Amino acid sequence: MDKVKTIDARGLSCPVPVVLTKKAVEQNPSSLQVIVDNVAAKENVSRYATAMGYNIKAEEKDNEETLLTLEKK
Repeated sequence: MDKVKTIDARGLSCPVPVVLTKKAVEQNPSSLQVIVDNVAAKENVSRYATAMGYNIKAEEKDNEETLLTLEKK
């Protein structure tokens, strides 16, 4: 079983979280986690991941962070 790669994109403004996610997706992982701390990054990463064939589960944390879990469809 592959270790799930986690991208910590906290404190980064778009398009950086999407660029980091794109680089990870190019390795064709079955799942991936991205931590973001703003709404724009959450929406943009989710939109990109959906377009690339991933299901997204967003888990809100109490300090405005969101853990996005991407699973290959």
